[in-house]
Amino acid sequence: MTVNQVISFLNENLVFIYLLSFVIILGFEVISKVPTILHTPLMSGSNAISGIIVIGAILLVSKTDSTDYVTLFFGAIAIILGSINVVGGFSVTNRMLSMFNNKKK
Repeated sequence: MTVNQVISFLNENLVFIYLLSFVIILGFEVISKVPTILHTPLMSGSNAISGIIVIGAILLVSKTDSTDYVTLFFGAIAIILGSINVVGGFSVTNRMLSMFNNKKK
């Protein structure tokens, strides 16, 4: 990939780059304002979103041309990070729900 191709890609997708930057900043601001007691239910809700991201990334990687390394790389990163978030979210949710089980004596 040459420098001209990178510049061309950035110029063609400038609106999406601005949108991605805005969403990252907005997401950080929203999450940082959530009280600590609500983090576990919030993570449970984000499991569904991460699951959708993993499915979308798998579909993206399966439909991408084998020579498009940039798309394959970002698709693989999305699958890995989404899977980590899903597994971590389920383990935290499981720990939270186990706190409500009656202890057997």
